[in-house]
Amino acid sequence: MAHNHSLPNRRTAAESYLRIGFLVHDVSRMRRTLFDQAVKPLGITRAQWWALANLSRQEPEGMIQSDLARLLDVGKVSMGGLIDRLEASGLVERRADPVDRRIKRVFITDRGYELIEKMRSVGRDLTVLILKGIPLDEVHVAEEVLHRMKDNLREQLGPTRSTAETDAE
Repeated sequence: MAHNHSLPNRRTAAESYLRIGFLVHDVSRMRRTLFDQAVKPLGITRAQWWALANLSRQEPEGMIQSDLARLLDVGKVSMGGLIDRLEASGLVERRADPVDRRIKRVFITDRGYELIEKMRSVGRDLTVLILKGIPLDEVHVAEEVLHRMKDNLREQLGPTRSTAETDAE
């Protein structure tokens, strides 16, 4: 009679190793959800704060709407509506490109920067909560591992897709 020696709740190293993708996704999703809840009183949606955050990394040149759409992985029409709403709220403005007047660049307004500073404050507070009880040296190790993972992903994605992710840092 053969005996089954495997334990029902025991994970092998390989299974644990493969869970990291799920953990990264879950942590990211949960953080976005918590951030959404925290900025709700500011009257901004996830799509709007994500667009503003990415635009803030492109200053002082502003950004062409189609490039922002590609960076955020949304359609040009969806991005146009999103920029329309941000512009109507006074958070961004469109200006003609200095080289090609047919192209409009999107810039954050002073009011937009005030909102971004509030969002950054919320982000800092969330980071304190998220890292509660985790020693700083472990945080540094986690950051290093995530940077290496990101580099490996960039290498696999190639220059056409990974440029947008690089620009967003």
